[in-house]
Order: sequence, then structure tokens, then C-alpha cells
Amino acid sequence: MTDAAPAAGAEGRASALSPPGVLFALFGAGALLLPFLTLRANRIVAGEGVAPWDVAGSLPVALSLLGIGAGLLGGVLPRPASLRLGASLVALAGLVLLLVAGTRGLLDGADDLARVSPAAGFWCLLAAAVLLMADALAAMRPGPWPRLVILGAVLGTLGALLWSGALDQLSPMQEYQGRADDFRRATLRHAELSLGSLAAAALIGFPLGALSFRHARLRAMVLPLLSFLQTIPSLAMFGIMIPVLGWVALSIPGARQFGISGIGFAPAFFALLLYSLLPVAANTVAGLGAVPPASIEAARGMGMTRWQRFRIIEFPLALPVILAGLRIVLVQNIGLAVIAGLIGGGGYGTFVFQGLNQSATDLILLGALPTVLMALVAAVVMDIVVELAQPRMKRE
Repeated sequence: MTDAAPAAGAEGRASALSPPGVLFALFGAGALLLPFLTLRANRIVAGEGVAPWDVAGSLPVALSLLGIGAGLLGGVLPRPASLRLGASLVALAGLVLLLVAGTRGLLDGADDLARVSPAAGFWCLLAAAVLLMADALAAMRPGPWPRLVILGAVLGTLGALLWSGALDQLSPMQEYQGRADDFRRATLRHAELSLGSLAAAALIGFPLGALSFRHARLRAMVLPLLSFLQTIPSLAMFGIMIPVLGWVALSIPGARQFGISGIGFAPAFFALLLYSLLPVAANTVAGLGAVPPASIEAARGMGMTRWQRFRIIEFPLALPVILAGLRIVLVQNIGLAVIAGLIGGGGYGTFVFQGLNQSATDLILLGALPTVLMALVAAVVMDIVVELAQPRMKRE
């Protein structure tokens, strides 16, 4: 009995901690040992990493590290989840304070060409804090509308932080300031590529999937072909489009007037379209196949025609699965659209490949960070749409 009591106590202490929170907190604590910021003499030379406690004066560093430490410790608590959410917000606030104070401290008295960029320690701490927040939100299980409010609050806070000018001295922001007009055009082009290819894939893939569901022989040909297209490496797919559409532009009268050419928007758009067809068609087949046969029989017994059964019964029940396929396509295309910059298609990939050519890491970040943010926002919004499309009883 004496051995059982300590074991029970140890088990109770273990259950008082959140296993994911412990993992993320340890990850964040380890990140404190990494360089937090990088100071460089100019935008392209290699820089020197600076530890978190050396980036600024003692007071801002102490306050920042106190907030980060408190947030990491609070994230290990199992309940209430709202306390863990608050702890992750405290960690993020401390992280931003250290970033702003560190940037100003390192640039104070430095040469005009000097640049300060976030280093590995910052990115790892940011990942730890965001993971703690995501873990807390998953435990709270907010509904679709509260999630939309949370997303709006996060984007609003980020926008206010950027608009305030607190981050203007960071090197990626200095890259943006010299390319603000180009950045706006790249944002519009990236959205056009991602959303345009999504819309085209839905217009083609949904009827193709519905026909494949009805006809097994067609399904046996279509799905393997679309699966084969998915196996082509993305860079190769974009490259294949260049000679094909170049030939179309030269051989078919009027093709150039519609914007068809070997480089630019058209090859990037068609490459994304080909990648998008499989998720849409396959999820349409899967969604229609998941409709309960009893529902179809009941509709048939009520005298509904095939079109009425499809419109009133099959399509609404299959819609969540179809929307899940569209979610996959949208997030996938936002990432793949970066490659469009390599063939003159525009988008955020323009900055990524310019940065690679110039060995300018911050210019690469100018293209990569908004791509990641756009993909995350699209994933959250599509998750909300998928949940709202589900029957009310299933959501509850």
C-alpha cells in the first residue's frame, strides 16, 4: 500500500499537465538558447546571430522574457482551456515586445545600411506560442462563427501592428517599403491564380465527378488519369505548359488575344487547374457515394425524378465532402502558385525567386510569409464553410 500511494500521486501530478502543452513549452524553452535576431551590415551579407538577452536593454528584455516564460508555463495547464489561451497570448505579446525592442536596440548607432532580421530563435518561439494557442482553441471547441470572430481578431491585430509602424525597421518590412506597389500587384495576381483555378476546377471537376459516380467505366478511366497528373512534379508541370501553350498561341488564331502564351499567367493557371481536378472529382465521387441509400429510396418512393433526387437529396448531403475537396485545392494552389513567379506568372513567387537570385533572405520572406498567411486563412475559412454545410444535427 505504501508503494501504491506514491504511484497514485505521481499519476495525479502527470494528469495535471497537458501533454501537448508540455511538448510545445519545452520546444519554446529550447528556442531561447538560439539566436533571436540577426544583425547584418547590409541586405545580402551573412549576419551575426544575437541571443535574446543581448538584443536590447535589461528592462525590455526582462519584461519580454518574463511574458514569454509565463506564457510557456501557463500553456502546460490542462484546464481551463481559456487560461491556456490567455497564456499563449501573453507569450505572443512578450515575443512581439522583444522583437520590436531588439530591432531598435541593435540598429541604434548602427550604419544606415545595417539590417536586422528574425533569426531561428524567434521563429521557433513563434511556432511554440501559435501551437499552444491552437491546442487551447482545439480544447475549447469553438463553433464556426466564434472561429470566424477569432480569425478576424487575429488578422485585425496583425494589421494594426503592421500599420502602427512598430515593425518598420525589420529588414523584411524595409524590402516591402521599396516594393509596395509591386507587392499589391503580386497579391492580386496570387489571388487570381489561386481562386481562378479553384473556380475552373469546380466547374469542370464537379460534373466530371458526378458522371464518374454514375458510370463505373468512366470512373475507371478518369480517376487514374487525374491521379497520374498529381504525380508530375510541380516544377515539371509548369515547364510542360510553356511549350504547349506557346504552340497554341502560334497555331490557333486569336489565342493571343485571350492571353494565351508560353509564359505568364496562362501556363501557371492551366498547371494549377490540372492539379486541382483530382481532389474535386474524387471528393465528388466520395461524397455522392456516402449518401445513405435509404434517403435515396425514400425520395424515389415520393415520386422524385432523378434530377430532383440529386438536387434535393444527394447534392446537399454530399456537399460537405465536396467542399472539403475544394479546401484541399485552395490551400494547395496558394502554395503552388509561388512557382508561377518562375515563368513570369506573377504572384508572391516573384519575390521568392528574386530573393534567391540576389541571395537576399528577407526578400524571400517577403514572398513566403504572405503565402503562408494566405494559406492559413483560406484553410480556416474553408473549414468553417465545410462545418456550416453539414446538417445541423451532425454539427451539434
